[in-house]
Amino acid sequence: MPRETEPLGPRYRAIAADLAAKIHAGEYAPGSALPAQRELSSAYGVTLMTLRQALRQLSDEGLIVQQAGRGTFVSPPHLAYRLGSLRSLADDLREQGHEVRTTVVARATGTPPGDLGDPALRLERVREFAGRPSVHQVSWVRLVPGLLDADFGRVPLYTALADAGVAVARATETIRPDVLPPSLIRYFERPAGTPVFVSDRVTYALDGTAVVADRAVILGDAMEIRAERAATGLSMRWSGASDVPA
Repeated sequence: MPRETEPLGPRYRAIAADLAAKIHAGEYAPGSALPAQRELSSAYGVTLMTLRQALRQLSDEGLIVQQAGRGTFVSPPHLAYRLGSLRSLADDLREQGHEVRTTVVARATGTPPGDLGDPALRLERVREFAGRPSVHQVSWVRLVPGLLDADFGRVPLYTALADAGVAVARATETIRPDVLPPSLIRYFERPAGTPVFVSDRVTYALDGTAVVADRAVILGDAMEIRAERAATGLSMRWSGASDVPA
């Protein structure tokens, strides 16, 4: 293909549109790497400057992610975390048609925070979505007969509780923006300081007893949070920075 002769603007927009069409058609799958910039610039017959303008437009549109030293990758589809649900995060995602892989990092009994009762089960899991780690979750669970026999890599926690005769009634949850701490970079393959959401959630049984205390760290570019509002369906409290304890 001959080198570019058209003005920079029309050329890079046409390249961005062509790459976007290929991404939407599945030619470049979510999470996969695009060809190297020099290969793309040669294929389109443009300079690296023009090609990078096109990639910048795709990045601004959220279609690609550029990682220094690694290359350019198609953005994975976003998870939707529904605030008005009492299901587990994995159940929410499976209902939306997403494949979720759970790896149990650690499980042990110990002294939990709050009023779950001592001892409790500490369950540490990593959730993969679209082939990449997206959620790190630590759950403290009140011990009930049969719970320790569950295969938590296969069976969702709330399902295991139901099988043990525990029905959940309500939960309180706080979600806040944060950055990835150094202690978790080995799970996400991302640098410390990457934007994340942190969810702290306590789930209660029908008798008002706390049965699960969760902390989930969710990659900020992997999740969008949705709330379905109804007159009596969901209560939300918005806090300004001055309301958050230091």
